Amino acid sequence: MSDASSSAKAPPPAPAPAPAPALSARARVGRYLQSGVDSKTCDLISIYACFLTGFTSAISFTACYIWCGFQTGNVAQLGLALARTFDPAPTRTRGFQKPDQQALTSLLSFLVGTSLGRLGDRVGAKNRSWLVGASVAQALMAAAAAVAVHFSSDGAYAFNRGDPAWRDATGMVALGFLSATLGLQGIIGKRIGSPMNTTVVLTTTWVEIANDPLLFAPRAVASRDVRLAGVAALVVGAFVSRALIGPAGDAGTIGVLCALRIAQTVWWVVTPSPKK
Repeated sequence: MSDASSSAKAPPPAPAPAPAPALSARARVGRYLQSGVDSKTCDLISIYACFLTGFTSAISFTACYIWCGFQTGNVAQLGLALARTFDPAPTRTRGFQKPDQQALTSLLSFLVGTSLGRLGDRVGAKNRSWLVGASVAQALMAAAAAVAVHFSSDGAYAFNRGDPAWRDATGMVALGFLSATLGLQGIIGKRIGSPMNTTVVLTTTWVEIANDPLLFAPRAVASRDVRLAGVAALVVGAFVSRALIGPAGDAGTIGVLCALRIAQTVWWVVTPSPKK
């Protein structure tokens, strides 16, 4: 009797949980883009970024002897421009010389580009959507530079430092956009923890290579090998860029840079997320 009453009072079995609704393809893509990238898997794309640094810088240096990513020299050049106003008559300069205008244009544009990293800090410096969006922005800036150079009346080559190309407004615009792309690249490299730091200026990388305790170790050493690969990639990028300027022109070479930036965008899409 007691068994019957206890069985009658037993609670009914809990209903099975309802299956979670399937996410749409758009929702899955959105969720994936909001994921982060694993900085430990970013060595190769950092080396590729060094290649892009060399590729981009060779174009501007060929045109006007301005390194659009290496701002230490541009700042020093502006200091020299001020000092020349106090030189003796044979070397004194008056007015704002065109090479100094180009150095200032590159510096200011670089600062504007790298300040866009503040947007990435809000979204997440390693957030995939930020990295993809920033790479698209770099491709668009390179495209704008290509269009500006196409309509510039100057050529692709500066035959001496006192008579640079890209002297007109469209040339200056092109220089500004190229400098901004490397400014944005610099903060991306810094935030993801690249072994090459910003992937733009390799001075710190050289210091770290020279002081690596395993520099001469006869085996694979990640800290050394990745940095050496980044330096080599920059050299190769500069070589390829300069070789293209002859047959393709400066506008065509910057067009190739656009394609390389798009490839970087796809690379960020497929970069693995951190393992949980």
